[in-house]
Amino acid sequence: MWNGKNKAVTFSYDDGVLQDICLVDIFNKYGLKATFNVNSELLGRSGKLLRNGVTVRHDKMSPEKAREVYLGHEVAAHTLTHPCLVNLNDEEIIRQVEGDRLALSELCGYEVVGMAYPGGDCDERVARIIRENTGVKYARLVESSKNFDLQEDLIMFRPTVYHIDADDMFALAEKFLSSEADKPQLFYIWGHSYEFDAWNFWERFEDLCRMISGRSDIFYGTNREVFGF
Repeated sequence: MWNGKNKAVTFSYDDGVLQDICLVDIFNKYGLKATFNVNSELLGRSGKLLRNGVTVRHDKMSPEKAREVYLGHEVAAHTLTHPCLVNLNDEEIIRQVEGDRLALSELCGYEVVGMAYPGGDCDERVARIIRENTGVKYARLVESSKNFDLQEDLIMFRPTVYHIDADDMFALAEKFLSSEADKPQLFYIWGHSYEFDAWNFWERFEDLCRMISGRSDIFYGTNREVFGF
């Protein structure tokens, strides 16, 4: 399936925040690959968020920094300004998604074809509009599947696990590593890197990366690579 391997691991991180710099360093250290979903019109803006009772920085990278940091990984769309897509009319959905995709393609120097839904908000109408009117080939929701099975609908793709659910993430990692995989299996983890600050689990996440890396039976790729684009 993936260079003759039946197992693959990929990661997906949203918002294009400065904490991604440390996260990319961890991924590079262990030979892992990720997709970073970016709001092109918000690049360079500063902000704060309250998460888990902790105020954390939510500062977006500059366009120049994003191009440098994500080199070797994948940049994907996250809409221009992070609206709730289900509340928008058809034309604005297209503008938000395709406008972001095209801007990021120009920024990165390759055609962006992936996406993550802001807030995970998507319904059949939104999915249909994206399928029919944009260059997006795959788009991630936020609801966890808690399994490794491949899915037919890549425009409403469910990840395996949200990294905040750390106990589930480690349990699934152990199951994934120990399985024989007589059919293709994908372990897909997603989150936001600022959450590592709010939940104080940078070290534990690095433990996870160390645990799943370096296996000869696993393909490590971006979302684009594991989906075959």
